[in-house]
Amino acid sequence: MRLGALRSHNTALVLDLLRTAGPEGISRLELAERTGLTPQAVSKITARLREDGLAAEAGHRASTGGKPRTVLRLVPEAGHAVGVHLDRDELTAVLCDLTGAVVARRRAPLDLGAGAETVVERAVRAVGELTADAARTAGATEVTGAADGAGAVDRAGAIGGARAADEAGVAGGGPRPGAVLGVGVALPGPLDHRRGVLHRVTGFPEWNGFPLRDVLARRLSLPVVVDKDTNAAALGLAVGGETASGTSFAYLHFGAGVGGGLVIGGAVHRGARTGAGEFGHQVVQLDGPPCECGNRGCVEALCLAAVARGDLAEAARVLGTAVGNLVALLDVDLVLLGGRTVAAAPDTFVRGVTAVLHERARRAGEDAVPVRVASGGGAGGGAGAGGGGARAERGVAEGAAQLLLAPLFGRAEG
Repeated sequence: MRLGALRSHNTALVLDLLRTAGPEGISRLELAERTGLTPQAVSKITARLREDGLAAEAGHRASTGGKPRTVLRLVPEAGHAVGVHLDRDELTAVLCDLTGAVVARRRAPLDLGAGAETVVERAVRAVGELTADAARTAGATEVTGAADGAGAVDRAGAIGGARAADEAGVAGGGPRPGAVLGVGVALPGPLDHRRGVLHRVTGFPEWNGFPLRDVLARRLSLPVVVDKDTNAAALGLAVGGETASGTSFAYLHFGAGVGGGLVIGGAVHRGARTGAGEFGHQVVQLDGPPCECGNRGCVEALCLAAVARGDLAEAARVLGTAVGNLVALLDVDLVLLGGRTVAAAPDTFVRGVTAVLHERARRAGEDAVPVRVASGGGAGGGAGAGGGGARAERGVAEGAAQLLLAPLFGRAEG
């Protein structure tokens, strides 16, 4: 391993422990014990973090001998990330601090089929408003790529030094105090996560081949990472304490369409071509109705048809059948459900999917995989499509922000 990469890895270890310690903080001795680093290495790392404004003293803790230990904490407002969810009919954008807490948000109607120019303009406007919020929140006179709300967007198209943060740009060093680390964008797939290029998005073929990452990076003069909405949501759940560390789970999102995100061994699984998780387009009925992807009898087509008829129980049964196939294939620990349609009737979908999995497990003589609604995904009986749906879509946007934040802490990237 190169020395620079080792330093980044060690810094990420320390930053993650500072983050999980919360406002109470953690001592240098505890950092050394829990990371396996020498006290000297920890002192050098924490000195750099304090110099960069990422860490600060949180008081002192009694020692068993000698002088009290100085306790350090993460400074959440030292940096921010923007997460944008471009859904088929709505844009949701959030500004998150270093802990992932949302400090500002925007929501607006969106037509993903209105054309790239219109959609990009809407996204640019939302990011500009949020970067201005970041400047005010941090009390800074300058935010990376933005001096004020109007100047947050580089309309001349200069890309500057901004490239995708998943090319190690984020983890390579700490942000300036109050800086916006970049923008994570989540939208329906399929797409190429590494290059930030969209493929033939179901129902919106005009997006095929569009280099969304590079276009937004030029417009914003900020690092941009693009991923599927389901992967972003799954990442947010993995790093947000939804499951125990190292848990393998499937996140199934049922909103305006059906998709999936996979977390295997605690890391998002994207596959060799970053196309894993196209859950909605597995065929479960050979002679079924045509789907916009070109196949017949896809999970998405059958589920949407059932919802259109008002038969949510049937939609849940179809979803459960598809989930059963996925569980049999991957043997995950847990199934999490989310999305606006699930949020409108969470009990119906949990019962329907659980019933299918329990029947399959009974026949196989195995324990059934647990099913529950993901936090932020409309938990609670009788959640309406308004409040519960809004929470579900914010979960995707918050996960999109984690595309920038998680690598900084060495978390959940596969």
